[in-house]
Amino acid sequence: MTDYQFSERAYAKTIFHAAKYPHLAVNGVLLSEKVPKGNTVQIVDAIPLFHQCLYLTPMAEVALTQVDAFADRENLVVAGYYVAPENYYDASVEKAPAVKIAEKLLECNKNACLVVIDNKLMSQNHKQAALKVFNSNGENARWTKANYTLSQAKLTLQTVSELLQRGAMREVVDFDNHLDNPENDWTNPHFNRDLKQLMAMY
Repeated sequence: MTDYQFSERAYAKTIFHAAKYPHLAVNGVLLSEKVPKGNTVQIVDAIPLFHQCLYLTPMAEVALTQVDAFADRENLVVAGYYVAPENYYDASVEKAPAVKIAEKLLECNKNACLVVIDNKLMSQNHKQAALKVFNSNGENARWTKANYTLSQAKLTLQTVSELLQRGAMREVVDFDNHLDNPENDWTNPHFNRDLKQLMAMY
C-alpha cells in the first residue's frame, strides 16, 4: 500500500490554484522525489496547469512535455494529477477526462496518485487538509482512497490560512496564464520563495 506525504509547497500551490479560480474547475500535476521513502511517496511540488479548457489535448500535451523537462532538470518525476471540480459538492473521481489523464501517468509511474480538492473544506481559516487522494494498483483501473499526510501539518495549515487571508493566491501562475503571456512563469519561483520565507518566520 502506497502512502503520500505532501510538502508545504505542493499543498499550498494546489490549494491556491483552486482558490484563485473559485468559480472554475482547475487542474495540475504533482512532482515527487524519484525514489519513495519506504512506502511513502514524497510529493514536493505542484505545477498548476489550466483553469479553462482543462482537457484540450494539444495544450495539455505541450504543457506536460514542458513539465516533464522541468521535472527532469530538478531530478523529480511526475507523480500525480490534481483537479478541483467546478461543482462545490463534487469530490468524486469518476470524471472520465481526469481519470484518463491519471491512468496515463500510471503507465509511467506505478505510484502516481489522483487528487481531488474538496471544495467544502476550502476556507481562509484552514483547519483541515482539503485533499482527497486516490491511487490504483492498475487492476481494472480502480482508484481507491489512499493515506496521506502533510509535512509539518500544523505549520502548513497555519501558513496557508495566513496567505489565503492576504489574498496571496492571486500570485499563483498556471500554464493558462503562461500562454496568455510567456513572461508568466508557471514554475512559480516567486511564490516558492515567499512561502519558504514565511514558513521560516514561525
